[in-house]
Amino acid sequence: MNITKPASTKDNLASDHEVVREFLDRAKTSAALGSQDQDSLIARIKNLLKAKNAKLVAHYYTDPSLQDLAEDTNGFVGDSLEMARFGKDTDAEILVVAGVRFMGETAKILSPTKKIIMPTLEATCSLDIACPADQFKKFCDAHPDRTVVVYANTSAAVKACSDWVVTSSIALEVVEHLSEIGEKIIWAPDKHLGSYIKKSTGADMLLWDAACIVHEEFKSRGIREMQKIYPSAAVLAHPESPEAVLEIADVVGSTTQIIKAAKNLPNNDIIVATDRGIFHKLQQIAPHKRFIVAPTAGNDATCRSCANCPWMSMNSLQAMIDCLAEGTNEIRVGKDLAQQAMVPLQKMLDFAADQQLKVRGKA
Repeated sequence: MNITKPASTKDNLASDHEVVREFLDRAKTSAALGSQDQDSLIARIKNLLKAKNAKLVAHYYTDPSLQDLAEDTNGFVGDSLEMARFGKDTDAEILVVAGVRFMGETAKILSPTKKIIMPTLEATCSLDIACPADQFKKFCDAHPDRTVVVYANTSAAVKACSDWVVTSSIALEVVEHLSEIGEKIIWAPDKHLGSYIKKSTGADMLLWDAACIVHEEFKSRGIREMQKIYPSAAVLAHPESPEAVLEIADVVGSTTQIIKAAKNLPNNDIIVATDRGIFHKLQQIAPHKRFIVAPTAGNDATCRSCANCPWMSMNSLQAMIDCLAEGTNEIRVGKDLAQQAMVPLQKMLDFAADQQLKVRGKA
């Protein structure tokens, strides 16, 4: 399958799981709020957003209170590229990004003159962690005959050394196009998504070895057992999930594609293999349906997420007040780096426009 990670990465990082555990052990968890406390914080945030001429954009995987707050204040809820594009189009001076760090960077790349802040800069992504820019660049330099295609779940520095940046909803079309014109490809960082694309397109792909800690935990055996309980249920899976899970899914797609399928499928029971944060939106668009979390590895030592991204959970109402009131946690991307990262991003956007495709996905 040509899943590769340079020796230097293996030497410097004992394992992706150890690096992830290091981050999570440092993570601050938010105390549960009573309804009165939550209402008070929400009211303060609304006042601050108005006073600062700021807009809130929140990812589908964040807490429902943040998603509702974004929509109530004429902000936006969606995938990271959609969040960034909304930020570019809004006339707000400040964009508050409730998500993980690479999402804030993408917003800054698309809106270099706006101030981009986040509730916490500690919120990152296992795919970003497992693909350090310096090591990835060395790997690319060792294969100069290959076109470099990276998933949007990467740092600005990794994007800057790529030829294409893609989201999960357009990755198949881009790779198929490149394969048809004879291009050989380096894909990074998610090996499961890369494997799915390679199998679907037949492209010559060299895959970087990394995975999302949420999606990697979904188990096909558990889903099959769940199907016995809910025999009429449809299975929806994000392509960052392992191949065995994708093989039994009725629909494989990005978060936006999963939401669309959940609404349009006739099934009343739906098993969902992606972050459980999306259930808030699913219940909004199809309140009469029953959504079931796909089984993960359970409570053993390998389960670092149990269908919930721990970094997304670090976004809290109190942290949002702090960053808004003090103007802290600003995302900064150097001008040259931002311009370099924008080149492969713009290539994707131009390709989508030419093919009349909607560019959405867990980016």
